[in-house]
Amino acid sequence: MSANLRERLAPDSQQSAEVRDSLVKSLYASPASLMIGAIAGGALSFVVAYHAQRPPITLIACLITIVAISRSVSAVYFQRQLAHQHGPTRAIWGMAYELGAWSYAALLGTLAFATLLLTGDASLHILSVCLVAAYSGGISGRNAGRVEVAIGQTCFALLPTSLGLVLAGGLGYYVLSAMLFLMIFAMAEITRTTHRIVVEALQGKYEKSQLATKFERLARFDSLTGVENRMAMQMRLREMFDNRTSDKDPMSVFWMDLDRFKEINDSLGHIIGDQLLCAVADRLARALDHRGHIARFGGDEFILICPGANQDIAQQIADDVMVEFGHDFDVSGYHLTITASMGIAVAPQDGHGSEELLQHADMALYKAKNAGRNRYAFFDWKMKERQNRTYDLEVGLRTALANGELLLHYQPIFDTATGQIAICEALMRWDHPVMGRISPAEFIPIAESCSLIEPITAWALERACQDAMAWDDHVRVAVNISPALIKSDGLPRAVISALMRSGLKARRLELEVTESIFLEDSGRTSLILLELQRIGLRLALDDFGTGYSSLGYLRDYSFDTLKVDQSFMRSVKEGSRDRAIAQSVAYLAHSLDVETVAEGIETEEQLQSARDMGFTNVQGFVLSRPIPAEDLLDMMRVMARDKSNVVTLMQDQRRA
Repeated sequence: MSANLRERLAPDSQQSAEVRDSLVKSLYASPASLMIGAIAGGALSFVVAYHAQRPPITLIACLITIVAISRSVSAVYFQRQLAHQHGPTRAIWGMAYELGAWSYAALLGTLAFATLLLTGDASLHILSVCLVAAYSGGISGRNAGRVEVAIGQTCFALLPTSLGLVLAGGLGYYVLSAMLFLMIFAMAEITRTTHRIVVEALQGKYEKSQLATKFERLARFDSLTGVENRMAMQMRLREMFDNRTSDKDPMSVFWMDLDRFKEINDSLGHIIGDQLLCAVADRLARALDHRGHIARFGGDEFILICPGANQDIAQQIADDVMVEFGHDFDVSGYHLTITASMGIAVAPQDGHGSEELLQHADMALYKAKNAGRNRYAFFDWKMKERQNRTYDLEVGLRTALANGELLLHYQPIFDTATGQIAICEALMRWDHPVMGRISPAEFIPIAESCSLIEPITAWALERACQDAMAWDDHVRVAVNISPALIKSDGLPRAVISALMRSGLKARRLELEVTESIFLEDSGRTSLILLELQRIGLRLALDDFGTGYSSLGYLRDYSFDTLKVDQSFMRSVKEGSRDRAIAQSVAYLAHSLDVETVAEGIETEEQLQSARDMGFTNVQGFVLSRPIPAEDLLDMMRVMARDKSNVVTLMQDQRRA
């Protein structure tokens, strides 16, 4: 059969390889039908040969039986092979079926042709012709998977039979010959129609399979970098834990985060950022070198899972990753320098479950970033203890206000000229019912991180203003304001509410802020502070001298008080540089008509130095520690009754 004819008769030639492969497999789908056809064809052939008693017909009947048995055996063999074959079928299988089908059909046609010419028995003529016709009628459905096979069989079986009928002669034979000849075209059309329906069904099934495969890939792999996504990573990690042969088998999880990736994304755009993430994924694959699996957790975070890696191997892998980040990334003409931080948790010592190991790797990452970034850190159980304590404190803070656990202590600030109390700084204290006294340095950052700083500060302002109403009218109260609170609208409302509820004059309330509130100032900070000063509040700059742009702040903001950090006052005697700096600040503040406070005065020598340098106010343990509001009132009453100042108070304390 020519190539052009084969192409015309085989419309599946343009179908996908998977569909063509399924069509070939369909030929061997039912060996039973071949066996039934073989038994029927062989039996009828021998019946014809027995009654004809002609050697050629007997030979043909024998050949039919041999081919029929061979086809049945090969069908069973190939079907068993297909049952264990998951890949594409070999081309020889289709060719073998095609050769056997055409040989069998040709032998049946030859049998009918020989019977019509060599015998004069009409019953044998009818039997042989019916055998061919019945066989040809079943071909269209049985072999629709290969159109050329089915049409070839029909031609090989019906054409010799039709020719034999013509040569045998007679009107009835002529009519029957014509009908068999037309049957060739009818069977060809039926075969093509059946084939088209089968192909469409297979194509639809294949497309659904491809779509399912695509969706499965989208569900398991990150569409940008091509590595596994978070869901697939979590599934893989759980499976690895479930499939471990022993709980002592090591496994390492790396949680990696790119340092300052947001800056690149914001400055160069998301397209460059996406390309950088793809390059990072490639570098990680190179660093791992088939020692583990990579997943993108989200954003610029990646997870590495390394089964069988103990702490030593994990450290080697981490070193290899860091080496990769020691080279610039070439992305669309940009030479980008970027570093990474990693947290590492190793099973079983760092966790016995997938979620626990991930959590501990995340804690280690937090440690690496806090230690300066561009490094890796291993998990240790002290991190867990700190996290648990932080969680307990956060939970406790949410009920501390309602339970009356928070309270204010006040540390007096004395006027160096008169020795009298000029200001009282409100300092937060927390008496936890179980953990005892909690330092503000520990719980204030927690309050800031969990959005509790606003209600706590509002309470502190109201409490401080109410307590100050019991003091002399010239004594001010100072309240520290968190940088996190400046960014919200709650501060002005809290201040005005505290003043109105207590009746305190605005000039007696002083807000202490640090230079950190100006680091991300977009104009909003300045606007809020100016509005508060307009209603009469005083503004103090705390820890002056420890920031980066202190003089610039003095130019841009109108502060009423500068509080010089205790680190300068602690060594004014020993360090001439510290004394010179403190002296300069005092002189500068005097020139600007701004009050000053020397913090951290712990010795009489420091107190005398502060007075000599020109500080207007002093504060420190040598004068008074922070005390409850009741003790502060007692101190004020004693000083008012005895007309004593800070110097005589110190003398009384030493005598006591």
